[in-house]
Amino acid sequence: MAFVLGIIAALFIGLTLGLIGSGGSILTLPILVYIFHVPTELAILYSLFIVGVSSAVGAGKAAYHRNIDYRAAFLFGIPSIISIYLTRNYIMPLLPDELFSLDGFSFSKDIYLLVLFSIVMFIAAYKMIKSDYPKEISKSKNSNSISFVVKLILQGLLVGLLAGLIGAGGGFVIIPVLINLMRLPIQKAVGTSLLIIALNASVGFLGTFQQHDQIDWSLLLYVSIASVVGIFIGLLLGTKIKGSKLKKYFGYFVLLMAIYIVLAAFLIKPH
Repeated sequence: MAFVLGIIAALFIGLTLGLIGSGGSILTLPILVYIFHVPTELAILYSLFIVGVSSAVGAGKAAYHRNIDYRAAFLFGIPSIISIYLTRNYIMPLLPDELFSLDGFSFSKDIYLLVLFSIVMFIAAYKMIKSDYPKEISKSKNSNSISFVVKLILQGLLVGLLAGLIGAGGGFVIIPVLINLMRLPIQKAVGTSLLIIALNASVGFLGTFQQHDQIDWSLLLYVSIASVVGIFIGLLLGTKIKGSKLKKYFGYFVLLMAIYIVLAAFLIKPH
């Protein structure tokens, strides 16, 4: 029963990616940890694989419809790829297995990674609830200025750091940057975001999966297939339903999930 529930939940990973270009990875980690009972650190690795596969399929569909700006993907993607590689290979191994213990309670790596993830969820929920997609802005003449490049690099580094630490694709950060800084129309921003997420997740997974010898490839396959089916449904619905209309409601759902993860991190012993 838990497996069937997990597969159904996995459909929503792709569904949200297809509809609004972000949010899918926000669902992946909780599904893996609380439904499939995957240990947190391993679930982060799994999340990179699942989100990478789903986003790659969505990016392929967007490329077919010419909804990807490859210049933007390159300029934003390179810093984020470098950041996720360094995070997965050099920062993650340095994180302590326990931050502190108090009266028999251990603030372990599993717990503080889940708490960090929930904080990101709160931020993502706030951004989704606060407003719809940023308004499209006409092309800027300063897209090659130093300040523009610095902002883009910093945002890329942040997205890579998030993806490396908690397996989140960072679409809720990428899309506003692509629209506000790169001046992309919404459809191209979503398609470009999916390509960047796919590249980040692939580098994050391929760079560190050899360090784990207990990977459940069959689980990854089933969840990835469900997610890919979901993304096709999302892309199909996206032609009939505006993702911006659903974004706010999904934000409230993410908020509830964040509250649950915080409570569960302290009340339920991670597997």
